Amino acid sequence: MRLRELVFGAAVSAAVRAAARLGVADALDDSPMAVEDLAAAVKTEPKPLRRLLRALSCYGVFAEGPDGTFTHTDMSRQLREDAPDSLRAIALWCTEPWTWDAWPRLDEAVRTGKNVVEDLYGKEFFTYLNEDAPESADVFNRAMTRSSEQSAREVAALLDLSGAKSVADVGGGQGHVVACLLDKYPRMQGTLLDLPRVVENALPRLREGGDLADRARIVPGDVREAIPVEADVYVIKNILEWDDESTARTLRNVVEAGGPGTRVIVIENLVDDTPSMRFSTAMDLLLLLNVGGAKHTTDSMVSRLGAAGLLVDEIRPVNPYLHAFECHVPG
Repeated sequence: MRLRELVFGAAVSAAVRAAARLGVADALDDSPMAVEDLAAAVKTEPKPLRRLLRALSCYGVFAEGPDGTFTHTDMSRQLREDAPDSLRAIALWCTEPWTWDAWPRLDEAVRTGKNVVEDLYGKEFFTYLNEDAPESADVFNRAMTRSSEQSAREVAALLDLSGAKSVADVGGGQGHVVACLLDKYPRMQGTLLDLPRVVENALPRLREGGDLADRARIVPGDVREAIPVEADVYVIKNILEWDDESTARTLRNVVEAGGPGTRVIVIENLVDDTPSMRFSTAMDLLLLLNVGGAKHTTDSMVSRLGAAGLLVDEIRPVNPYLHAFECHVPG
């Protein structure tokens, strides 16, 4: 029976996606609701909505009462847009239309070790997203933003940068990590480096007129090509998951930009030391499909850091899902 359930895993993913897109969790308040009222709120037919909610309740997403009403569970609340720990954007990102094209070709990716997206769409994954699937690109950006918001404060709380005058957030998205570090260290200067289309949407606090603007620089660029930023500390969070060559180039670029004595802090999910193994290993396979990349083990991360010329000083957990590799450039 367990295997039968597993092979229908796509149905569960589709059900979570449908509930997220319909806004069911947002429409359901703290009191039990009849499916007819819930259907009216989200503009669906009651009977198929009941079928959807009944399927999800089998997995602890929503709960059905003896009278046929539905209530929230801890998991269903995480599908609310306004939840502090909302996973709605992640749920949508992991079930975007391109994923349904890519998953059936997992055997091909395992056989070759290469991504399948370029064969599917004729272009690199992120080029495809931004040129041909802008709605999916927007979902990706919202998912990464939400994830960064939730972890940036924990990263800043962990790191002791009291001896540094400047920090660079390499591939830092909208700049949540660098903003939190500038809050923690009022005399520190910070730089956000990421692709032009990404830093266009940098946090308002970092841009002109923002409360951190006088201590922040926003630099557009591809970290795989060059790191045009000098800093005492470089933070690299959740971007070293591409193919091996891209990861190696990025690390070499950081070492070259910083020079001897520079601190480099790499923060990543791991697939060998985490309570979220089912999620992390699934994301690992998705990375294989879309960019030919991988989540790291502790040993693979240490190996890549060493190959780039970095010495690893300490490995510490940031939270149950992230680890920080504290390194320096020798010499």
